Amino acid sequence: MEFERDKTFLTGRFKSVGFAFKGAIKLISTEHSIMVQTSAAVLLVIAGFYFDISHEEWLIQTLAIGLVLGIEGINTAVEKVADFIHPEFHERIGFIKDISAGAVFFAAMAAIAIFSIIYIPKI
Repeated sequence: MEFERDKTFLTGRFKSVGFAFKGAIKLISTEHSIMVQTSAAVLLVIAGFYFDISHEEWLIQTLAIGLVLGIEGINTAVEKVADFIHPEFHERIGFIKDISAGAVFFAAMAAIAIFSIIYIPKI
């Protein structure tokens, strides 16, 4: 079976969104780190309603949640590709995976700072 590109703009975009949604569901349902982070995101959304955060705080919180989940998704993809290419331990593959995990760490630390700035004064 050969890949056939969809040549129409609108149906091609709908297919792309469908693939993206399918990927997000796979990510949330199979990766434990994403499950934990998604649960934390849900709790933060509930906290946002409870503490009645401002419009600007909602924007920043939403951006922080999206950043962490997006970077974690990229990290997961890098790890899966690395494991596919070289299933056994390899020093260079480990280095690449560590750098990818480091990117998640930076995003998570920024998100923690943002959530602290939003919620500590309200508690």
